[in-house]
Order: sequence, then C-alpha cells, then structure tokens
Amino acid sequence: MATHLITGAGSGIGAALTRALLARGDALWLLARDAGRARQLAQEFTPAAEAAGGAVHTLVGDLADPDRLSWAFGHQQLPGELDSVVHSAGVCDLGEVGELTPKVWQATLAANLVAPAELTRLLLPQLRLARGHVVFVNSGAGLRANPQWSAYAASKHGLKALADALRAEESGHGVRVSSVYPGRTATPMQEKVHRQEGKAYREEAWMSPESVARTVLTALDLPRGTEITDLSVRPTA
Repeated sequence: MATHLITGAGSGIGAALTRALLARGDALWLLARDAGRARQLAQEFTPAAEAAGGAVHTLVGDLADPDRLSWAFGHQQLPGELDSVVHSAGVCDLGEVGELTPKVWQATLAANLVAPAELTRLLLPQLRLARGHVVFVNSGAGLRANPQWSAYAASKHGLKALADALRAEESGHGVRVSSVYPGRTATPMQEKVHRQEGKAYREEAWMSPESVARTVLTALDLPRGTEITDLSVRPTA
C-alpha cells in the first residue's frame, strides 16, 4: 500500500486522482483548509477507501496562508513516510496588469507557489524516507503567458522553477520530481475562468479531470531509476 498526500482533493483533478488512488487500495492524506472541510473530505472518500482496503486521513492547513502551515502541522499527526505529494490545488483570477491589485498578486502567489514550496519543505523528511515523488500539477500557463493571465502565469512559471530546483537538490535522496502541464480541463476552476472571460462554459469541450489524473498516475507509476520531468497534456479538439 502506497501513501500519498494530495492537495485540492475536493474537486477537479485532485478529486479524480484521489478516487483513482483509492481504487488501488492506497492510503491517502488529504489536505483541507479547515476542520469542516476535512470532515467533508473524510465523509466523501472513506467509503471508497474501505471498499478497496485503503485508508483516508486528513490534515488541516490553509494554502492561502502558507506562513501558518508549520504551526498547523505542529498540532497534528503527520504521516511517517510519503510515497508522493501531489500539488493539485490552485487559484486563478484574471485581469490585465494595469488592473490587478497587489492583493490579487499576493493571494495568487501564496496559494500557487509559496504554499507548495512550504508544504514540500515540511514534508521532505517523509518523502526522503520513502524515496518518494513530488508531482506539481502546473498548467499550460506555466509555459506561456497570455493577456489577462499575468498573475496566474507568473505563479505557474515560478512553480516550474521550484520543481526544477527541487529535482536537482533532492536527486541524491532518491526523491523524484515531475511537473504536469494540463491544458484546459473541465473543472470548477475552468467554469470560473469562463465567467471571468465572459464566455459560455461547455464542459464537453475540454479534457476530463480523469484524463489528467491518469497522466499523473503515469508519472507516479514509472519504475525507480526513471522520472518524467515535464509532461504536457492537451485536449484533442
């Protein structure tokens, strides 16, 4: 039984990956922003875990406030070892550079870049023990920046830099690091993005979260001694 920690498990790609790993009988630690959300995640996923012989645990820590993650974890039981940490949570607010306020920039960078860095730092001992794997669910915006996407793209470009540096630093400990760059995916975030763009949202026009989850599994399932560093996945339409 492998042990994984997933952020963003409540919806979209994170939820699809959680379901896929639970079906294997793995043990999952799901990060929730508060105790109420943790109870909801436990109630949602525990039946699937029990059916497959796996387990669901929750940790409380608000990615919007990375400065307090260390304090929050200090008051909770952490996993002893981790085969993977998958960073799937994120936020997105569109706007032109001339319109975006420091508050938007700071919130975007905190959730999408600083929090993954801090969460990884706090969990490196568990990852090193298991010679585990860190997967950053990035975005096509992590490779290019389009108009109105400056804050989000900057955070995702930074996430790529974080992954590249971490890979070089942790290779001696046997920790693998992968970045996955999905194109537009049918998630609640995508629906919000369409509202911000003033466009009609059609779920069937975009990739399913399950398709991206399978891409993450491809990275996780590679035999030791190999790693996917960067993997892009796009809708065919």
